[in-house]
Amino acid sequence: MEREEAEPMPSRALDALDLRLLQCLQIDGRAPLTRIAEVLGVSDQTVARRLRRLRTTARLRVLGVIDESRLGRTNWIVRLRCTPDVAEQLAGALARRPDTSYVSLISGGTEVMCAMKPRSRQARDELLFDRLQRTPRVVSVSAHCVLHSFYGGQLDWLNKANGLAPDQQAALRPPPVEPVTDPLTLEAADEALLAVLVRDGRATLTELQAATGQSESVVKRRLERMRATGVLYFDVQFDQEPLGHEVEAMLWLTVAPAALADVGRALAAHPEVRFAAAITGQAGIVASTVYRNSGELYTYLSEKIGALAGVQAVETALTLRLVKQLAYDPGR
Repeated sequence: MEREEAEPMPSRALDALDLRLLQCLQIDGRAPLTRIAEVLGVSDQTVARRLRRLRTTARLRVLGVIDESRLGRTNWIVRLRCTPDVAEQLAGALARRPDTSYVSLISGGTEVMCAMKPRSRQARDELLFDRLQRTPRVVSVSAHCVLHSFYGGQLDWLNKANGLAPDQQAALRPPPVEPVTDPLTLEAADEALLAVLVRDGRATLTELQAATGQSESVVKRRLERMRATGVLYFDVQFDQEPLGHEVEAMLWLTVAPAALADVGRALAAHPEVRFAAAITGQAGIVASTVYRNSGELYTYLSEKIGALAGVQAVETALTLRLVKQLAYDPGR
């Protein structure tokens, strides 16, 4: 057990212990503070104090995330080009929708990008072919179906930080997800649990009981089942600036079909990449990336992307402002 630390001064900069704590939460968002403290070799009070500080300085949130693919649903990435005077309003409206998980302003404030998780084909068509197409001052809408994820979801960028030793990670890692061949079906009680967890992944059993009207044992069993089948996992949401990431960019890579798998695997291994997936459309792969500065972005494009066989063209779009990441935060 390490020496008890003094109360840290308010700061947005994250130190090594903060990073290890974030990685602990990424591995198991519902891990008890006592287990996290044991893994990190610090006191329970230190972990609790750090969490409080991170919630303030880095806007830390642990959120439950639904893996739509396990329910037979399809994810979409939508790009909307619009006039500058409506971009923020449009982004805000999309962020408030429950079927969006990511919304950002890019490309000089004339483009909004969002990740959509429509619950049905009817909901998808109503949004893509009706509502968005008729929205005033929206110049164009392009929708790209996510065909295959190379990195992202349960494989979060924090896993590349290497803040924890393998034995520390193993002490926190939940049981492996069961293989599923057919889409799963959620019951009303499952939906009620998820409605709470997507807002607060560390909601107490008492709060989950109140939301479902079921006993603690039933709540635990349903929660364990959704985690075991991969329907539910937990993600950590926080500001990137305290980690020194001043530049965020979306890369749209035009890739020869025969090279999609190789390029995707290469991107997944790059520390700059937070998310990478094969999509429909002219750009066969989209990737979300982070850098300390624009010089690092240039180096990444010229040296790492430029060295990948099969990449024919790259469109780079800087993220000007993140409006929604998993859960809508009007204070962002």
